[in-house]
Amino acid sequence: MRKTLEKRAGIVGALLGAGCALLSAAPALAGPFEFAPAPQNDLNRVYRIDKATGEVGACQFQLKEGGVGLTVCFPSGEGAGPQAPSDYGLMPSRHEKEGGIFRVNIRTGEMSICYVFDDKTVCTPQTK
Repeated sequence: MRKTLEKRAGIVGALLGAGCALLSAAPALAGPFEFAPAPQNDLNRVYRIDKATGEVGACQFQLKEGGVGLTVCFPSGEGAGPQAPSDYGLMPSRHEKEGGIFRVNIRTGEMSICYVFDDKTVCTPQTK
């Protein structure tokens, strides 16, 4: 009886140890979003993409009189909403004066250009 209890305690201890190891590794797993700065060197804008749906948004810092400032975000507008499920990413242009960013579909090779227009993030139609 004693050996059975010791064996069960060992199994429970091993399972708890494995569970703790999995939980501690969880933050290292990749998230569903990717972020990239706008290529324009005087623009403090960061683009966000949902890697599974291709939905794009953007945020930037804005000064606030007498305060620490604000984070202003531009939600998805025309063409920037969810696309067909796939693997999407962001690719900044190499042109320093470009405020937009490329949305790339890694599976199909399709691309579009996304940028902020009238307080929305918009994207051109995807094409190869």
